[in-house]
Amino acid sequence: MDPLSPLRRIALGALFVALGILIPVMFHAVGLGSVFLPMHIPILMCGFFCGPAVGFTVGFVTPLLSAVFTGMPPLMPPVAQGMMLELATYGLVTALLYQRTKLGVYPVLILAMGAGRLVYGLLGFSLLPLFGLQKIHPLFPLTYGLLRGIPGVVIQLLLIPTVVSLMERSPHVLFVKTRRTMS
Repeated sequence: MDPLSPLRRIALGALFVALGILIPVMFHAVGLGSVFLPMHIPILMCGFFCGPAVGFTVGFVTPLLSAVFTGMPPLMPPVAQGMMLELATYGLVTALLYQRTKLGVYPVLILAMGAGRLVYGLLGFSLLPLFGLQKIHPLFPLTYGLLRGIPGVVIQLLLIPTVVSLMERSPHVLFVKTRRTMS
């Protein structure tokens, strides 16, 4: 690895934060944000390209910055707070599984999405009552939330592996190194 790779990862992480704020604005403008899960795509991709620390950080700060700048996701009820940990889990789990296992892109995506949804459910179960709101079942995001977001999951499963594959074949495009181009 070259000495600039940490700087490149941070710069690329900043790009993913920006995409994580801008893409949902476009989807929410036509009422399709919660169906197509547009903020999830840049975070998952960040995990593949930027590693666990940057993936976690980008996943954590993107919903918060989006909430502050655009009002979505809302801070109250505490949707943004749950998404901060859900998406941080996406970035972290994606990076760890992809860099440290021999799992392919699809299993990594599915496991990361499941882990993030489970974290979101556990937060909804334990934290919502603290705000005077009704708690949700911990598996709610894996059931109803996943069913409602099927179009977004399909887009993620089609788009992200394609981008990862293209980047592995042509890493010079963004000067990105994935686990397959590091050796």
